[in-house]
Amino acid sequence: MRFSNPFLMPKLIRITTVPLSLKLLLAGQMKYTKEQGWEVIMVSADGREVDQVVRAEGVRHEVIPFSRKITPMLDLKCIWQLVQLFKREKPDIVHTHTPKAGLLGMIAANLAGVKIRIHTLAGIPAMAAAGGKKSLLETAEKWTYSNATEVWPNSQGLRKFVIKNGLCPEEKLRIIGKGSSNGVDLEKFNREVLKENHLVAATMRIMPGEDEFIVLSIGRLVKDKGIEELVSAFLNSKIANRSKLVLLGAFEQDLDPLSPETIQTIRDSPRIIQIDWSDHVAHYLALADVLVHPSHREGFPNVLLEAGAMQVPVICSDIIGNTDIITQQKTGLIFPLKDAAVLKEALEFAFVKRDRMGLYAANLYREVVENYDRNVVQKEIFGNYQRLVNPSKTAE
Repeated sequence: MRFSNPFLMPKLIRITTVPLSLKLLLAGQMKYTKEQGWEVIMVSADGREVDQVVRAEGVRHEVIPFSRKITPMLDLKCIWQLVQLFKREKPDIVHTHTPKAGLLGMIAANLAGVKIRIHTLAGIPAMAAAGGKKSLLETAEKWTYSNATEVWPNSQGLRKFVIKNGLCPEEKLRIIGKGSSNGVDLEKFNREVLKENHLVAATMRIMPGEDEFIVLSIGRLVKDKGIEELVSAFLNSKIANRSKLVLLGAFEQDLDPLSPETIQTIRDSPRIIQIDWSDHVAHYLALADVLVHPSHREGFPNVLLEAGAMQVPVICSDIIGNTDIITQQKTGLIFPLKDAAVLKEALEFAFVKRDRMGLYAANLYREVVENYDRNVVQKEIFGNYQRLVNPSKTAE
């Protein structure tokens, strides 16, 4: 095996479906691994974030034309291109993230004879699907896991779900630290370091009135992020005329789009502010009175860690991932999945009981700082790479 030679740098290939995932979900990991003396290559579809992430991480990027849709012919082409890439580069480890990159990357790595094949599991699309599509997506998950040598669920809830549903042998599963794919950057999500110009820009976009209660949601504007329930709950609540709902995320009309009625409501309501995206999420969190995360499926949501680091009270849905982080009436409020009526009550509670919500936020902050510091998580990930590449040294 090539890594048995101490003069050869181990080589790692990290793969996601789109470059935005490299930029947001895995920020700093490739750079950290390179700084430990490894050769690292990033792989994803093309996109405007490629140049940014190459500059930030300082490693090479290769384009494979992944699609997030079900595209059999294109998928076969991607597998073939990946096999050629792996045979040319001869990596010690291929590590995939996101469903499509995981499926195609693990199949190709196995076909190319890569010895160490890791897939990080950060959510299962089949959880929010039904009928034939659910069955197809479950089959895809099983193929991904069967071609991997290790599967890293990023929460205990996901690990239990995989075992309960017989998707993967238990001995392949490993959780990094307390969970999470990358922890939270406590230097960036920190009220003490916010830049005034970005704070002013965020304030100008929201234009909060005097004493207005700011409800923030962060993520793609699609059905399975719970946006329809959130919009309904907010507009039907007693606090709507004294609050603003800020939706920080772009509409996605290709996959799982919101209903035309909900889209029109978002655009027409003077109480709802929609912002496509910002690289200054911490500044919007600083302006928020509460962060609402009503998602239908998650692995281990970064947005809850970020809210915790920024000491923002949290309301979230009762799903795997959310409940791995939030404890009811200790570190936040949890409402039943898709239940707009209970979410409305939670919003009204948060508005009235601000001191109580502040206590929950303080408790969450302590847990996040203790368990999910990005520097610690990245060190743990690299330690597992070393365990796999040099098992004899690890065993000593």
